[in-house]
Parts: sequence; C-alpha cells; structure tokens
Amino acid sequence: MSLRKRVMAGEVVLGSMVFEFFSPGMAQIMKLSGCEYVIYDMEHTGLGYETIKAQVAACRGIGVAPMARVPRSDYAYLARALDIGCEGVMVPMVNSADEARAIVEACRYPPVGRRGAAFGFAHDHYEGGSPVAKAKAANARNLVIAQIETEHGLENVEEIAAVDGIDVLWVGHFDLTNFLGIPGEFDNKIYRDALKRVVKAGRANGKGLGFLASDPTWAKDYKKLGFNMLGAGTDHHLLMAGVSNILDSVRDAPKKKSKK
Repeated sequence: MSLRKRVMAGEVVLGSMVFEFFSPGMAQIMKLSGCEYVIYDMEHTGLGYETIKAQVAACRGIGVAPMARVPRSDYAYLARALDIGCEGVMVPMVNSADEARAIVEACRYPPVGRRGAAFGFAHDHYEGGSPVAKAKAANARNLVIAQIETEHGLENVEEIAAVDGIDVLWVGHFDLTNFLGIPGEFDNKIYRDALKRVVKAGRANGKGLGFLASDPTWAKDYKKLGFNMLGAGTDHHLLMAGVSNILDSVRDAPKKKSKK
C-alpha cells in the first residue's frame, strides 16, 4: 500500500521536517532515524527549488518520500515542487474549501485537476513510458496536505476536509493559537477543542491527520488524540538539544562568590 493510502487509512506514518540542514547525507540520516517521509520547508527558511531538487535526488530509491511545504497555495509553487520530484506538498494557511479545490487542481493531472504536463523529467525519474500511465501514477502517489492553522481554516475545516484530493489535515499549532487569540497556550480549552474538531472532520472524510512534535511527550499526546502522520522537528532545535545535553553533563557549575 502506498504512503498516501496508508496515511488516509489512518495508519501511523512517521517522518520529519527539515528547515536548516540540506547536506547530501540528510536523506539517508532521516532514513536511519526511522523516517518514511521528509518535508522540506520553504515557508519560513528561504529554501529554493534547486536545493530541494538535490534533496529529492538523494531520497530516490531509499524508501523516504520527499515533500515540500510551499510558501502559499499558488499554482507556480505547487506544480514546480511536484515537477522537481516531490511526492507531496504541504500548503500553509488553507482557509476555505474553494482554496482547497484550487490546490487540488494544481497538484493533479487531468481529468482530476489541471496540472501542466512535462514528462521525462525529475518527477518521473527521467524515464520513458506512457504519459497516461505516468499521470495516473502521479495522481495516486502524490500527497496533498492542507494546514489548518487559522481561525478561518478552523471555521471551514469540515468543508475543507470534504474536498476530494485533500489527503491530510495538518494542524499548525503555533499559528492556530495565534489566530485564536491564545498564542502558545497549548493546554487552553479553546485550542484543545479545536484539535478535536480537526480530528473529527478528518476522520469523517477519510483524511490523514498531521502534526509536528518537538519532543516524545507531544508525539505520544497527539497520537492519542488521533493524529497519525507524525513528524519530528525542528531539525536545528533537535540538534541544539542534543548538543546541550552532552555539554551540560560536563559543564562546570558557576562558582558562587564567597561573602566577605
């Protein structure tokens, strides 16, 4: 079963998001860490398509699905990310069903959508073959993730979830609390009720549910809530935590000045 079908069936699928570290070995490092997918962030990082294209090539054949979070739900961002070989896209701040339908149109070939065709390139591994078969395979493989992270997206989450071709609802927790007027209050009932609403909408429409966890406690908590596409991140904060953990174990405690 494909990664997309597994996610939509509610199976737990694990991966990570990458914001800072784009070395040639990153894909294999993520593979050895237990990741089945990696999402490269373009929204907050300044990351460009040429860099992502190299990362996608490094993912090829090792069992890690490369994806990109694009800056916004614009056709040029979405189609280009898929053309360079990404097997899925994450779209921030999806606010309405109309926007969701436009996203699907940009990501799927006809007759499902209106993605422009160019075969024999990175997205189909430069191979020959039937364009009809390639289009059908891409439509079946590529994962479309809508982020629910504004008050408008939450208000319309049932309609967004009902759009055929939206595969995953992914909660952007910081932005969602910001737009709900409770920035960073992740234990606030308003936010917890919002999570339940997203989960209910996703499950009612056969969608996957995604969340980026910064530590094991968050990962376990959101899995219990019903989220099944779980990611670890962010990469730079995980590195800082790991380095600090080692250095703090041997760091000399500051000496107290003696009182005279």
